[in-house]
Amino acid sequence: MLALTAIWIAMAAVDAAAEMPNLPFHAIAAKDTLNPPEEVSDDARHCLMGLVWPPTAFEVSCEPALPGNGDAVAVFPSPLPSGDPRNDRVSMECYFALDEDGTPITAPAVVVVHESGSKMAVGRVFARGFQTCGVHAFLIHLPYYGNRRSAEQRPDRKKLIDAIPQAVADVRRARDAVAAMPYVQDARVSLQGTSLGGFVSATSACLDSGAEGCGYDNVFLLLAGGNLMQVIQSGRKDAAKFRQQLQQSGLSLDQIAEIVNRVEPLRLAHRLNPKHTWLYSADYDQVVPIQNAIDLAHTARLDPSHHVRMLGNHYSGFVYIPFVIPKMAKVIHEN
Repeated sequence: MLALTAIWIAMAAVDAAAEMPNLPFHAIAAKDTLNPPEEVSDDARHCLMGLVWPPTAFEVSCEPALPGNGDAVAVFPSPLPSGDPRNDRVSMECYFALDEDGTPITAPAVVVVHESGSKMAVGRVFARGFQTCGVHAFLIHLPYYGNRRSAEQRPDRKKLIDAIPQAVADVRRARDAVAAMPYVQDARVSLQGTSLGGFVSATSACLDSGAEGCGYDNVFLLLAGGNLMQVIQSGRKDAAKFRQQLQQSGLSLDQIAEIVNRVEPLRLAHRLNPKHTWLYSADYDQVVPIQNAIDLAHTARLDPSHHVRMLGNHYSGFVYIPFVIPKMAKVIHEN
């Protein structure tokens, strides 16, 4: 954890130095490119029906960022609204790659999906790390996190049910919001998710993976896997907290299983492009056991070189971040 703290301080210094006097844009027009390819599996087709929406045009607006939380905030409407106006305004913290003069450069981009912690600390480490590697990074706030949640708000039973598929849809629309932004090179947008964000990203990347001109260019999943319900039932620490939150909402285990199955990565992972998907796992992970990661890698048909196994657990694995980010950024620049 000391190593992670050092990384945080170093990257925060970069963020503080990058003071942008003007917002990089006011409002831009964007359009959904969601176009799921034909699916032969009845189960996968049924899963997709609950996660996709009719493509439409939408607007991305720009707002000032809070100190230390990037250069700006991009906001767009959720494609699967919950009926909560605050939650349905999807926020992304923008971390623009800069030249020596502090001016944004034209470069590829990555959408970063944070972990389950309310402070999104690891997500911000990744966003700042990509920024220093010359990649524009956009940290999306999942439903009822960050700007999408008031101080006194706690998701109730209905909100939790709606939030799970909404998160998957929001992450997919984020790709098209970012692709329309200034400074993003040739609409090249990749996806990176950690822990909870890794599960969400795994399913979101499957919605139209393989369709020409659609979806994310590269997908990087960290400390995630398949059999999400098994993780919720048996996983420790973060998984146990999530399980407790679901149970406190009054949901039975059967109801939780039904909800979670709506976004189960293994139902769709065969749709991932194995040449452009990487999974990073910890061999001694007690939150997302290694077998769950192996199951996802197998279903996604990942080559062993695309399933990177690290010595450590769900938390000590974060010390690999300084080595992982440059490798991911290299792939993003080259693909």
